[in-house]
Amino acid sequence: MSDSSIWNNRRVLVTGAGGFIGSHLAEQMVQLGARTRCLLRYTSQGSLGWLATSPLRSDMEILHGDIRDKESVLRAVKDADVVFHLAALVGIPYSYESPRSYVQTNIEGTLNVLEAARQSGTERLICTSTSEVYGSALYVPIDENHALQGQSPYSATKIGADKIAESYHLSFGLPVSIARPFNAYGPRQSSRAVIPTIITQALAQTSVKLGNLHTTRDFNFVSDTVAGFLAIAESSATIGKTLNIGSGIDISIHELAELIFELTGTRCPVDVEEVRLRPEASEVDRLCASSLQLNTLTGWKPRVSLREGLERTIEWIGQNLGAYSIGSYTV
Repeated sequence: MSDSSIWNNRRVLVTGAGGFIGSHLAEQMVQLGARTRCLLRYTSQGSLGWLATSPLRSDMEILHGDIRDKESVLRAVKDADVVFHLAALVGIPYSYESPRSYVQTNIEGTLNVLEAARQSGTERLICTSTSEVYGSALYVPIDENHALQGQSPYSATKIGADKIAESYHLSFGLPVSIARPFNAYGPRQSSRAVIPTIITQALAQTSVKLGNLHTTRDFNFVSDTVAGFLAIAESSATIGKTLNIGSGIDISIHELAELIFELTGTRCPVDVEEVRLRPEASEVDRLCASSLQLNTLTGWKPRVSLREGLERTIEWIGQNLGAYSIGSYTV
């Protein structure tokens, strides 16, 4: 549980605040009393992402820009005490089609954030990694010493971003930490992710189309993921470290679908659709986290079970089914 006295009137920047995790984190910052600034990618429509419907929208300072543009980043980072850097291109399938855009956003964009924080004297910078950097588990649970394996252009660019962040700490003493969440899920997640994909189809169709059913993932409810970010930011012991945020429990996609069918009261045949399969050598077979380091340094541990988190997610998606293009494959 975060101490609001730590955050009251602190100047906090969240990049990627219009996204799934970023919007939850930005709202949490407001609720803890932080002066919250959000950097959102500029579009001609002035999109606010998930913040457009946030009841706390008026309590945030919104800036539009692009992390690929160093001037945008410098403006956003200026005067911020703490920066949570979540902005990224995240879809693995699209990274097969447009790898250069991932390099430009995930690597060069992160470099811009690091350099802006260095120039601005930012007190704490939390950069967001992903469990995908580990590739298929060589052992479980996966700790932070596990080898990094770039099995997709997306994961390779996140490895690059992590290493540049690490170098800024070692070279310049930048107070940066790397948060490495394992498979967050919950309200607002898009159907490019497997849990909304299963839920939306189960609620609205007579069959469910998926990719590989045998891979396993360590799923974590978004509130636990956000709590992990805050725990990292609140502790000086995490500076210069990479920290997993995960439950230590993995489940296969087949078992996950069965659990969702149980919770939704549906029973659908599951069809494997070839377009949803990753190239064989690119598929990550198993992810299961060790978060011992984060627990030891901060006391963080997950509080929401998979069953409870799925129940909350099913309820939210059921109320917002119109926001999803059900059954279509989202790259």
